[in-house]
Amino acid sequence: MNKRFLHSVLFFLLFTATFFAQTIEVCTSCEISTISQAVEKAQPLDTIIIKKDIYKEYNIGITKPLTIIGEGNPVIDGDNKGEIITIESDNVTIDGLTIINVGTSYTTDYAAIRVVKSENFLIKNNTLQRLFFGIYLEKSNHGKVLDNTIKGDAINEYNSGNGIQLWYCNNVEVTNNRIRNVRDGVYLEFSDQIEIKNNKSTDNLRYGLHFMFSNHDTYTNNLFENNGAGVAVMFSKFIKMYDNVFRKNWGTASFGLLLKEINDSEIKGNVFEENTVGINIEGSNRIEYSNNDFKSNGWAVKVRGACYANTFTKNNFLYNSFDISYNSKINDNVFDKNYWSNYTGYDLNKNGIGDVPYRPVKLFSYIVNRTPETIILLRSLFIDIIDFSEKVSPVFTPDNLMDNNPLLKPIDYDRDK
Repeated sequence: MNKRFLHSVLFFLLFTATFFAQTIEVCTSCEISTISQAVEKAQPLDTIIIKKDIYKEYNIGITKPLTIIGEGNPVIDGDNKGEIITIESDNVTIDGLTIINVGTSYTTDYAAIRVVKSENFLIKNNTLQRLFFGIYLEKSNHGKVLDNTIKGDAINEYNSGNGIQLWYCNNVEVTNNRIRNVRDGVYLEFSDQIEIKNNKSTDNLRYGLHFMFSNHDTYTNNLFENNGAGVAVMFSKFIKMYDNVFRKNWGTASFGLLLKEINDSEIKGNVFEENTVGINIEGSNRIEYSNNDFKSNGWAVKVRGACYANTFTKNNFLYNSFDISYNSKINDNVFDKNYWSNYTGYDLNKNGIGDVPYRPVKLFSYIVNRTPETIILLRSLFIDIIDFSEKVSPVFTPDNLMDNNPLLKPIDYDRDK
């Protein structure tokens, strides 16, 4: 009875506060001419409308539930002095602002928008430019980051920050954001139940997406293109990566996707195209790789070691210099019903499956792993001869690593990327 009464009282108070909530307008000719003044005067659940203009402000602290809406993309110019907006309250919305000139520091991670120990936040339709960190979520849960444009001017890792950063967060949605020219497009650490979808993370200094010690996260339909080293996923489990595009991540130590100490996860429906390495795998187990396209990569998949009970099924390996690279003679992974453009077997019973198993690991890839300079021999007749001899009688590559049911035609996934 007491609980029901308390809930009724809380509902009444919330309804009453919402009913009496006010709207405050901010403009240079208004009674309230600065955003800081408006935030200070506002009561909980009020709405602040910021008119189109340029506001030279920073260190705007929000400690009460508010909705802040920009009308006509007003500009908040921090003048490189520090952090711009810091949210330390539940139920805050920031919508439609342009924020520029965030301060840079070697001791403090200044952000255009920081959310600290808050819930039910909404950060949407903002444009962030000339920044250190863009949107920084710290110990905050049950929020959304939607439809923001984040563009940095990162040149060196040591004095640049990340576009969207989550630290010790749970149940956050990051959707339809466009991020470029920062250190890491999206960075997560100790953040679970995060959904990242329909984002474009391109031209970043280090990674398009980088996360560590984060579990039960889902990444769907994102584009990671032309980043320093693609996407790095480390020390996490129960990860789902569906229908993403990893493209043109080139460099001597670059890759589309790096997996390090990842377990019990799914990588399905992705496109790995024109990367130095499509997927670089180390210490990752019980992962299902299926319905992926590996197109025109240097290496489609590099297995570095300590990878067990993984399955590769119904993937297309199309015109890669090397399909699979191993640095061990031990194989505990399954390759089945994949299409290999380098397969030259036959199909006498016309069932669409090759009658001769395919060995995707070439001796030359083993040699290049140990002596990178030998890559200049890639198209030579001598290499074709040693690859053929290894295929007939494996000595340096795993003798049980083969696809016993190679497909004769690539699988059409009807993707529109």
